[in-house]
Amino acid sequence: MTKKIEVQLPAPGESVKEVMVSRFLVEEGSIVFKDTVLCEIESDKATMEVIAPEAGKVHFKISSGSTYAVGTVAVEIDPSFEPTKEKPIDKAPPKSDQKKEPSQEKKEVPTHAVRQGLDLFLGSEKKIHELESKPAILKPQELFKEGEKVEPMSLIRKTIAKRLVEVKNETAMLTTFNEVDMSRVMELRKLHQEAFTKKHGIKLGFMAFFTKAVERALSLYPKINARIQNEMIIHPDGIHIGIAVSTDRGLVVPVVRNVEKKALFEVEKEIGALALKGRDGKLTVKDFEGGTFTITNGGVFGSMLSTPILNPPQSGILGMHATINRPVAIDNKIEIRPMMYLALSYDHRIVDGKEAVGFLVEVKRWIENPEIGVLSL
Repeated sequence: MTKKIEVQLPAPGESVKEVMVSRFLVEEGSIVFKDTVLCEIESDKATMEVIAPEAGKVHFKISSGSTYAVGTVAVEIDPSFEPTKEKPIDKAPPKSDQKKEPSQEKKEVPTHAVRQGLDLFLGSEKKIHELESKPAILKPQELFKEGEKVEPMSLIRKTIAKRLVEVKNETAMLTTFNEVDMSRVMELRKLHQEAFTKKHGIKLGFMAFFTKAVERALSLYPKINARIQNEMIIHPDGIHIGIAVSTDRGLVVPVVRNVEKKALFEVEKEIGALALKGRDGKLTVKDFEGGTFTITNGGVFGSMLSTPILNPPQSGILGMHATINRPVAIDNKIEIRPMMYLALSYDHRIVDGKEAVGFLVEVKRWIENPEIGVLSL
């Protein structure tokens, strides 16, 4: 008898302990070629594919939408079945009108989503396992109201939820606010857009300006770039800024590393490349590693003001918002200016209020006087 080949769930990164099976790309019982993509898995940071190491017939040992430990056997491949150029056709047994015997009836087992509901109702994993070992006693429709849609949380959504609660319970988060006049940076962008695009091959956006402004402010207030670990303050080896990107899978935060060593045009290029990879689902674990501070822009969705939540274990996050024309006093005269509210949330355990306010003042100064930055034109 030909020995079956076991395919284990790989680790998307060294620190990843579990993954969720997001979808199957071949059917159960299919006969596949070597290097065929069998399924997709996702961690809280990245998505990757599980590949068939040899040709043969596929038998899945996992279920879609469920979470498993890295190294779990996901698929068994029987190499005694060789694929043909044409897709194999599974011959289904003829339908019968005869009622199945009780012994032939398929036992109903709660799905992954239902198990989560059972966990809430029963409060014990032991009871859930007992239910799974018996014929169906509790049906999904008995747990959820008619018409309700049950959707299991993705692993990335579970991680977001876990970290939000972690921030609330383990940090002393405060938020301070300021506003910035966007006139100068908007004029500069408009004036040099054509030359910048021609030379660097990418349009000049606003995020690169804010990233460099944050880098300058962090160099003046380094505790906001640090973190607490085991009652010690850890100062990183550089300024590595995460840029929050909204995707179909949820909010992800790829990192632009060593911003202090990069010109504005280099930062703009890297932000654009990371945003594209995020929307295409091609970000890797390496893209998320080592962030020391985060910038999030709720303004792209129309947010006027918010209090961003820390991205642990970081000690600071800057929230950008919508640019809105508002009346402001300039030299004792009322003028209409494009204004944006800025919000800095910080961990008060490590950052004092004076430092937080000073940080925002420096970001404001940089944006309102962009000539202090380098456009690399």
